[in-house]
Amino acid sequence: MYQTIILIGNLGKDPEMRFTPGGQPVTTLSVATNRRYNGQNGQPVKETTWFRVTVWGKQAESCNEFLHKGSKVLVEGRLTPDPETGGPHIWENNGKVGASFEVTASTVRFLSGREDQEEAEPAVNTQVPPNLDPSEIPF
Repeated sequence: MYQTIILIGNLGKDPEMRFTPGGQPVTTLSVATNRRYNGQNGQPVKETTWFRVTVWGKQAESCNEFLHKGSKVLVEGRLTPDPETGGPHIWENNGKVGASFEVTASTVRFLSGREDQEEAEPAVNTQVPPNLDPSEIPF
């Protein structure tokens, strides 16, 4: 069996990089995708879906160094369901309920222009280390 997801969107905030106790770099990206269409009443509708993307290894370091809030990225990876619900991560903020989908990235490509990223490096294809326990992620 195989699953993959491809996203093109913008970062909603600056990347957050941490290290596992074993020294493995891991960066979290908050990626928003937008869809625009006309509703049944003919009025334009803008729909935003949020994805929390986890990036590992050298690619995590590159994302942390070269990406920033507003950067456009293409992410290839796999959906990671919430262990409690089996679906997206549900959250509440000031009485407003929302959801974000968790994605473990295999590839992140930087799509923003050079004026947005100084000397950007090409994406590096990395996978989650097979021997890493998810409980070791420091967030």
